[in-house]
Amino acid sequence: MAVKKNTAMPITEIEHSAFCSTSDQLKVKTLSEEFGVNVRWQKIPEKYLTMQPDELDVRISKCKEILQGKVKILGHHYQRDEVIKHADFEGDSFKLSKEASESPDAEYIVFCGVHFMAETACIVCSDDQKVFLPNINAGCSMADMAPTDDVLDAWDDIVSLVSASSVVPITYMNSTASIKALCGEHGGIVCTSSNAKKVFEWAFSKGDKVFFIPDQHLGRNTAVNFGISLEDIVVWNPFKPFGGLSSEQIKKSKVIVWQGHCAVHTRFSAQQIVQARSRYKDINILVNPEFPLEVEEAADYVGSTEYIINTVNKAAKGTIWGVGTEISLVNRLARLNPDKTIFCLDPIVCPCSTMYRIHPAYLLWVLEGLCNGIEINRITVDDNIKRNAFVALERMLQIN
Repeated sequence: MAVKKNTAMPITEIEHSAFCSTSDQLKVKTLSEEFGVNVRWQKIPEKYLTMQPDELDVRISKCKEILQGKVKILGHHYQRDEVIKHADFEGDSFKLSKEASESPDAEYIVFCGVHFMAETACIVCSDDQKVFLPNINAGCSMADMAPTDDVLDAWDDIVSLVSASSVVPITYMNSTASIKALCGEHGGIVCTSSNAKKVFEWAFSKGDKVFFIPDQHLGRNTAVNFGISLEDIVVWNPFKPFGGLSSEQIKKSKVIVWQGHCAVHTRFSAQQIVQARSRYKDINILVNPEFPLEVEEAADYVGSTEYIINTVNKAAKGTIWGVGTEISLVNRLARLNPDKTIFCLDPIVCPCSTMYRIHPAYLLWVLEGLCNGIEINRITVDDNIKRNAFVALERMLQIN
């Protein structure tokens, strides 16, 4: 049996509330002003610190003209508008990586997202393409909650009790390349929030138990929607020996979910939905599936980020939408749909604190480096990890 480790809460989780505000506007400031927020910022040449937004826009556009088709800038939906405006393609994490892999002429992929997304792009892109992350400290609190050594220890503990062939590891896309590789090596697979149920169907055709990493809420919600009772779902707590579970609990369970979560999504509550319904009689509640189960059960619609965007954009004029997802996206949807009432269910504005570190100044820094033949913040993945992670991703693509 494994002994209790000195596992610590990821610094990215602790820093999450740093950008929270009571305002519904999150206008970009100079980088020197934003450095006043108590999070880890990557060091950057001093000249970029005081550049005003207008100057940053002009210089970024100039770099894109110089680099032309050699560079593709990818912008995740959760990015601030001042970054999205410069993106060649906007989407969720895997959609962006897929776009990168389907753009072989783009020598440079500048991924305006977080670290695990840039890693995924490295996995699926050709060896001739180079991937860059504007701010190396743009991580993901959920991915950080599943350190490779801890997950490997958990896997060893589980298969010491049950046959390895009966357990199928599934990792959510929001995980490190190493965790994706672990799944690929042990007969497992990757899932997104939109295909999680299909992946569960695949997994239970291969074994009789699922080990789901790292988002306990997506794992639990998917299992329940798949018809598995809550009594058959257990949570693996990496802070405790053997995950805080008895041997009997592990053997009897059908789904073991890792005790991880998204710092953005867990801010939402069922009470917020009650309050929204009290304000608007005909409101539609739309949330992501990475929320606690009671929030998902209280909502009218549940789906991926792409699902949320499509649902709101296609909705009838005059409809009212209380949306549970990252605030930058909610604000963008509201601006692009002025004929509808759209607001965030969380009254305290909290953007993803790691996504928000992709300030336009960092984007410019990386682009100007490429213009001068200097590679800044290039992301690479070990060949063996890349190979096994690709296997897990390929399994997912084959069932879509």
